[in-house]
Amino acid sequence: MMSSPASSPPPWIPQVGVEEGAAGGGLAVAEEEEEGKVEPSEIGELKRKLMDLLYGTDRGLNASSETRAEILELITQLESKNPTPAPIEALTLLNGKWILAYTSFSPLFPLLGSGRLPEVVKVEEILQTIDSENFTVQNSVQFAGPLATTCVTTNAKFEVRSPKRVQIKFEEGIIGTPQITDSIVIPEKVEFLGQNIDLSPFKGVITSVQDAASSVARTISERPPWKIPISNNNTQSWLLTT
Repeated sequence: MMSSPASSPPPWIPQVGVEEGAAGGGLAVAEEEEEGKVEPSEIGELKRKLMDLLYGTDRGLNASSETRAEILELITQLESKNPTPAPIEALTLLNGKWILAYTSFSPLFPLLGSGRLPEVVKVEEILQTIDSENFTVQNSVQFAGPLATTCVTTNAKFEVRSPKRVQIKFEEGIIGTPQITDSIVIPEKVEFLGQNIDLSPFKGVITSVQDAASSVARTISERPPWKIPISNNNTQSWLLTT
């Protein structure tokens, strides 16, 4: 997965990269928040067209085959105009927090699709933070539920293997401590099978359940994150920046 640092074209311009691991390859596009840099009009226009195509695809989950083909064509055009043909020789350009905007990596789709289910944990953001000075990569998935949010993270080291490619070795997984969110707002009525059902008689019961859940969540939130060492030599991937 390639994502984008918060630092350099106008805000939220996409960058492009590819990641391939044991499960196979997939294309990913990332966004970065940058200021003060004016891009050539042709490249800027290609990026604007790409962002327009990405809008509403739910990071690629809802993209049709036609849209995927158009996205791939725009990415190919952008790759051909890359002003940094050997990005690994300019590692500082990869520094920062990158946000997944689009992927064709199908094993991610079940995770992205979890947001379609009502009142369950939903994926807020998928992030990748690169630190070229310490040769580290951190992948994070932020989850949000009805009463709390949390984050699942993997920490890794990387080694340069070619002018465009780095090898990633995962070292640690972290399940973040849940953070309490605001209470659920209970509607006065809900519609079911064409009928309006008054929920006011159940408010006391629902509030009691919410209070109990909040109490449990607060107890959990006081505990430190759960860290899991990763010692398996097969837990490797690689990042190709195109």
